[in-house]
Amino acid sequence: MSRKLALALGMAFCAGGLALAAPAAKPATPAVDPTIPRPGWTPPRNALGQPDLSGYWSNATMTPLVRNAKLTPSPTITAQQATAMEKIWAEAQAESVAPTDPNVSTQDFQKSSTDSKLIAVRPDFAAAGGGVGGYNGFWLDPGNHVLEVNGEYRTSILTTPNGLPPPRKTGAPRMAGYRDVYTNPEDRSAGERCLSSFGRNAPPPMLPNGFYNNGYYIIQTGDTVAIQVELVHDVRLIRLNAQHRTDGARPSMGDSIGHYEGATLVVETTGFPESDGFMGAWKNLKVTERFTRVSPTRINYRFTMEDPDVWDAPWGGEYDFTPMQGIIYEYACHEGNYALRHILAGARKQEEAKAAKGGS
Repeated sequence: MSRKLALALGMAFCAGGLALAAPAAKPATPAVDPTIPRPGWTPPRNALGQPDLSGYWSNATMTPLVRNAKLTPSPTITAQQATAMEKIWAEAQAESVAPTDPNVSTQDFQKSSTDSKLIAVRPDFAAAGGGVGGYNGFWLDPGNHVLEVNGEYRTSILTTPNGLPPPRKTGAPRMAGYRDVYTNPEDRSAGERCLSSFGRNAPPPMLPNGFYNNGYYIIQTGDTVAIQVELVHDVRLIRLNAQHRTDGARPSMGDSIGHYEGATLVVETTGFPESDGFMGAWKNLKVTERFTRVSPTRINYRFTMEDPDVWDAPWGGEYDFTPMQGIIYEYACHEGNYALRHILAGARKQEEAKAAKGGS
């Protein structure tokens, strides 16, 4: 089954697939489609005269950050191919939420799951289960549609020629990396401690999380834009018409300043702490973002990465925010964060056992 699904997925993406070789003309979209601006439509303004970006938005999408060259070398696919892929994904999601036998062991269930539609389409979900099963499909929100920007169905969020990050410079500095320690809870990552997002949802560039919590609440005032992020209750503050701080401090998510250019909010972020670096860059990383309302139900989001110590030239990507179905509720992370306590408690037990045997 998994081989058949992988083949079907490949055909859905691959422009050379026999069943989908002839590109289908994109069907005409009715004028009532809210994603298409009607004749004479202009981006709305709020009471302050700013481009109105406020409200609840989502960036959930099936499309990955980087292009999978095994599936297609092309930056776009046809509407027919996108529909075929979305159908496979919908079937995989339906299978993932089907009732399971409570008498089947975790090991046997994981063994059978390796042949599932869900794993065939998203093999990273198998790794997420780990040795204890992980989440089932009910809790996941990875997006149901292929990324569509300006009428094109994209195969990656990155807009580089090959859909991949550019090569790093020889000798480019690297981040220190994750410290695997078991003594002090403050040495664990901020995500494990429920202090900030453990994805890339909040620090710029703000990217979809392949699992869940892709909601955002944008609030605009005269001197600040606040973006509440669903994942781990982060709130990102963008100071308008301001200057970057000069005290050397590196706040969580970096130092963001913004201004409006016509219908676009332009945000520049520098001063990242190492913990919020991106692909090895942080000390001299600059991320420029552009938020533009392009239709009643779309905000186009573009980002550009620059770090002269890591890459030879700027690069980036884009996607469209779409309306979130509902609002953002409290992310009650600490209340259920048993894992961190158990990790530290397990380490203490190991130390006790070693000491009882005369170890140091």
